[in-house]
Amino acid sequence: ASPWSVLAQGISINSDYSIGLVTFFVSLGALCLWIFLSQKPGTGTIFNVIIIAIMIDVVIANINSPTNYISQLVMAISAVLLVGLGSGLYLVANLGPGPRDGLMTGIQKKTNLPIAAVRGFLELSVVFIGWYLGGTVGVGTILFAFGIGPSVAFGLFIVGKTFN
Repeated sequence: ASPWSVLAQGISINSDYSIGLVTFFVSLGALCLWIFLSQKPGTGTIFNVIIIAIMIDVVIANINSPTNYISQLVMAISAVLLVGLGSGLYLVANLGPGPRDGLMTGIQKKTNLPIAAVRGFLELSVVFIGWYLGGTVGVGTILFAFGIGPSVAFGLFIVGKTFN
């Protein structure tokens, strides 16, 4: 699971709400932090909160994870790369960042730290909290936590070069 999904899973285990519903409320909580970061939501922000929450529950209920370790590893690496590229696409499109991306870009603007470092810090923070609450941490979680920052930075670079 991704770090934010580990957080949602940990909360879900302790609350008896679905991981998708918990993700919805975690996203709303992240949006509340935007007030301190001078971030503004857009249509993409709202769709992100709703669609991600629904799709998590739909996918968990209807799609089986691969059982072969190599397939799991390929899926995890592909997911990190696709999320990075997708983040680059919708951040450049100015539709409004998702709640987690808004935290990342807001903190980056306030601190002037590299985007990869900010995203890595966020991912490691939520995975630790999720793990503490009982969420499952695996190799894919670690790959996502350390890989998503550079992947988003690369996605922004690729999209910027392609559409500018």
